Amino acid sequence: MEAGGTAPGGRARRWACALRKHGVIPALVVAVVMLAGASLLLGRFPIHPLDALGMLLSPVLPIDPAWTDQQAVIFFNVRLPRIQLALMVGASLAAAGAAYQGTFQNPLVSPDILGASQGAALGAAVAILAGLGSLGVSLSAFGFALLSVALVMTVAFVARGNQVLTVVLAGVMVSSLFSAGVSYAKLVADPANDLPAITYWLMGSLTGAKTADVRLAAGPMAVGLALLFALKWRINLLTMGDDEAATLGVNTRRLRVAIVVAATLVTAASVAVSGIIGWVGLVIPHFARMLVGADYRRLMPASMVMGAGFMLLVDDVSRLVSTAEVPIGILTAFIGAPFFLYLIAREGRRRR
Repeated sequence: MEAGGTAPGGRARRWACALRKHGVIPALVVAVVMLAGASLLLGRFPIHPLDALGMLLSPVLPIDPAWTDQQAVIFFNVRLPRIQLALMVGASLAAAGAAYQGTFQNPLVSPDILGASQGAALGAAVAILAGLGSLGVSLSAFGFALLSVALVMTVAFVARGNQVLTVVLAGVMVSSLFSAGVSYAKLVADPANDLPAITYWLMGSLTGAKTADVRLAAGPMAVGLALLFALKWRINLLTMGDDEAATLGVNTRRLRVAIVVAATLVTAASVAVSGIIGWVGLVIPHFARMLVGADYRRLMPASMVMGAGFMLLVDDVSRLVSTAEVPIGILTAFIGAPFFLYLIAREGRRRR
């Protein structure tokens, strides 16, 4: 009886383990592709699925247009770049969050731990005060984000002691410094024009996304995500602790710098084109960890795919829930804050 009853149960467990190991990520990819297809059709100006498919294929196939010029403008200049940017930003923030959580051995850190978000905020505020256009704002935000992380890493290299703790403390210090700069920029901004623009940018949004924004972010994101994907198995070694990783011949200092540089590139590029969108890099890696486990060989790609889908879903809600778009940063906070409280409560129970 026991042998006969145990064998089917063992097979079922093996099947469940195999499905969890090999089937979750392909299923997530299919779900995100379907969501992206649906997002192309949704909006205040609906587009028929056959028209959307025809417009997608028209650059490579000789298709007679059955759609209007207005639909083509909306599809190529408004909807398609926005969907592309949502997928890119979501994947980047989730990947950076997963990388930081493994690198700093702390499940409660997020991509803004090194001050990239506040640095980008100051860069955007300075560009808005200077009267630069949207491209200038994005470039300034990207540059200041890199500057803030460079300051953090410089302090970490100069200081002695626990490297991880030093980097985190330097990140807090630099974030506070740049946050003060943002506050001063808001203080001196023109309350009729500049101040609303700065405030709206800080909320995070993909409104007005253009093909130029996609091109601007694509390069840094591609480089950063490729590095994080290539180093995903080495992040497993960092989660074991520096001493254990060193015994395996890993230069933890060099590896940590490489991961931080890659995560900084994708974070800076994301914030530069979307504003500050919090919680994605904190929440999504935990959801992915629940599905595929803590092995970064599966956790990293799962986080990327889930982050892309989550950001696209939130952006769809943002542009469809009301006539006036709700900034994405507000919606992600509604989801992320309760989940953060849940994580704190769970960590407290584990330590008892």
